Amino acid sequence: MKIPDFIRGNLLLKMTSLNAVVIGVRLVIGLFIQRIMAELLGEAGYAKTGQLRSLTQILTSLTSLGTFNGVVKYVSEFKNDETQLQKLFSTAFVFVAIGSVSSGIILFFGADYISDYLFKTTEYAYVIKILALMVPLIGIQRIFNGVVNGLSRYKKFASIELIAYLLSAVVTVVLLYQHNIDGALIAIAITPAIQFVVLLFIFIKVLREYVQFSKLSFKIPMAKELMAFAIMSFVSTILLGYVEIDIRNMITSKITEADSGIWTAMNTLSQNYMVFSGAIFTLYVIPKFATIYTRNDFKVEVLSIYKTLLPLFAVGMILIYVLRNVVIDVVFPGFDSMEPLFKWQLLGDFVRLGSLVLAHQFLAKKMVRNFIFSEILSLALFYGLSYYYTEIYGVEGVVIAHFVRYIIYFLVVLFLVWRYFKKNEKKAARNL
Repeated sequence: MKIPDFIRGNLLLKMTSLNAVVIGVRLVIGLFIQRIMAELLGEAGYAKTGQLRSLTQILTSLTSLGTFNGVVKYVSEFKNDETQLQKLFSTAFVFVAIGSVSSGIILFFGADYISDYLFKTTEYAYVIKILALMVPLIGIQRIFNGVVNGLSRYKKFASIELIAYLLSAVVTVVLLYQHNIDGALIAIAITPAIQFVVLLFIFIKVLREYVQFSKLSFKIPMAKELMAFAIMSFVSTILLGYVEIDIRNMITSKITEADSGIWTAMNTLSQNYMVFSGAIFTLYVIPKFATIYTRNDFKVEVLSIYKTLLPLFAVGMILIYVLRNVVIDVVFPGFDSMEPLFKWQLLGDFVRLGSLVLAHQFLAKKMVRNFIFSEILSLALFYGLSYYYTEIYGVEGVVIAHFVRYIIYFLVVLFLVWRYFKKNEKKAARNL
């Protein structure tokens, strides 16, 4: 049977299809692990794992000083320019050295304080110290991942993601059964090491081709270019991690720690299927948008992405909603309070997907002010509305805030992108 040309020639569809296989396997394994965690840890224990995951998320930005998207952008642009690549990687590795050393010292010597802030006890300070030892690997792995994405090596990326996830899953299950909540937290802390080893094993030949390690210098010739991405990453990743941690603390203090675990479970389920879009953004959208300069070309590309992704996500989200009680029974037994959260979370995630496609224009074109404004607005809305709606609707208020936040965010991003192209067209007209 002959494959239609539009499918055969659609790189995004190829990435989507391959990514769907990887994410499908991840989902099955992930849901299995989530069930074990739900049964062994309960809602309160689940909330604790959410706190540590949020801290790890913050560290993915801090350890590399937020250079990931910058590496993706410039590798895609300079992949045939050896001189520029060496400048890029020298700068990136200096940033990693600064970010990793600073983060590691803060984590190690501030372990008691951080443990008390996250878990309301210093009992897990040792886990924070383990994480402190992982930070150099987190930073370096982040840079190497940027190379994979910048080169759009989606098959390699899929292999790395799948193998690393499988190994992490095995370690998590073993430690969970042996040490319960301590085992779960240790598994989260050492996962970066597993991801780093797998990436090196699969991608080392390509890395040697593009990153000439012997020629790297302790200089920062592209500091100005990467600092813009560092600022954007601080806003989007670090502040988001802090907001999530604080919202869990708020739910715990205003309602119960069990309710905090309920929201964490809903958020974890959301992250499992939204991972699907994250890979597409860095492998395809940023490199593609970086080469588009007219409003018409951008519009055509966005509509093509929407026609490829949105129907797939819509069908998947409808299925999740229809089968929500089955999902709870199978994946999160005993977490029955999750049921009202599905509607708002899924609606919010669908609008979020459409918004993020547009918002990646900010990263592709290094539109720092627009990115920072839209992200701070988004986080401020989520933070403020969560506090407000929680008073009225309890834990369901957090997912209502999630939905409302992304409707406003979508409209704001649409306006900012439209204004960007309008300004560029006026400048082009004046130069004629």
